[in-house]
Amino acid sequence: MTREPGNALRGRGAQAAVGNRFEPLQLTADYEHLDEDEILEDLDRRPATRFFDDESQSIVTENSSPDIMFRYSVNPYRGCEHGCSYCYARPYHEFLGLNPAIDFESVILVKRNAAPLLRDWLARPGYTPETIAFSGVTDCYQPIERRLGLTRACLEVAAECCQPVGIITKNAGVTRDIDLLKRLAAHDAVRVAVSIPTLDARLSRKMEPRTSSPAARLRAVRELADAGVPVQLMTAPVIPGLTDSELPSILAAGREAGARHASYTVLRLPRGVREVFVDWLRITAPESLDRVTALVGAVRNGQLNDSRFGVRHRGEGAYAEQISQTFRAFSRKLGYEQHPGTLNAGAFKPPTTAGGQQWLF
Repeated sequence: MTREPGNALRGRGAQAAVGNRFEPLQLTADYEHLDEDEILEDLDRRPATRFFDDESQSIVTENSSPDIMFRYSVNPYRGCEHGCSYCYARPYHEFLGLNPAIDFESVILVKRNAAPLLRDWLARPGYTPETIAFSGVTDCYQPIERRLGLTRACLEVAAECCQPVGIITKNAGVTRDIDLLKRLAAHDAVRVAVSIPTLDARLSRKMEPRTSSPAARLRAVRELADAGVPVQLMTAPVIPGLTDSELPSILAAGREAGARHASYTVLRLPRGVREVFVDWLRITAPESLDRVTALVGAVRNGQLNDSRFGVRHRGEGAYAEQISQTFRAFSRKLGYEQHPGTLNAGAFKPPTTAGGQQWLF
């Protein structure tokens, strides 16, 4: 059933019933047997979030994309409760036989053995330490982290052996681990990137419904900076026609809170994300639909997505250059450091393995 503008599904970013493009069988809800009251009741129901154990036997993923700044990443969770309508990671759920829409944000796989797997990986003979990103795909501080603590357990391993870590999150829950982050910061072995695409609390609640509020994220930036943990502000994604005008104010707020560095990406809409985001616009902000899709096309060579390396994160064309110039000008004006630099791996020492052994060579 198609949802009408103004009738958004509460607490979720995905509004469209997007199927899995790799599955030959597609299921569609059929409401013909319900009367009108029952239909409305069903549409207003909050879909429950379900959690399943992920028995993966590895936790570190190696990246080969030339425009990603890290080689290794750790993702304790698959899927993300935050439900950001624009999330580029949604299509990953299709490889699990799930859909990139409501399944992505309501069917979460948890890797309960993430910490021992990381420990064993770091203890491998001949491992040359370099930065590992947490998470890179789905948010390592999504709400379930408060209960399961899988990210914290991994950080305990990293702090024990001084493994350099870069964290990317839009959840203020990262401050719960300041004690461990301070230990890594003492060796210049950590940087936390906090993503804030908008300062508009109402827009944020609709667009990224289960994230921390923009104000809470700014408080997290301040707490981390005050604790001596280097913070990078990510104005990501910049959404042409919706949030791009906020770039100067977001950069100013982040700098005032203590962020040292700043970066940005421009919205991209690969298949799976495209359907979710466009339908989200149609239902929650119909007045912006035509403008946003037109301007996204303006930075994506007339399309809603461009997957080319070197172009996909920033776009191209006059409008993309205008966004870039605005970002650069205000970053310089506000005193952001231009080059974050490489984290220190010199203090690394191999951890003991889950079996109690420590490699000597």
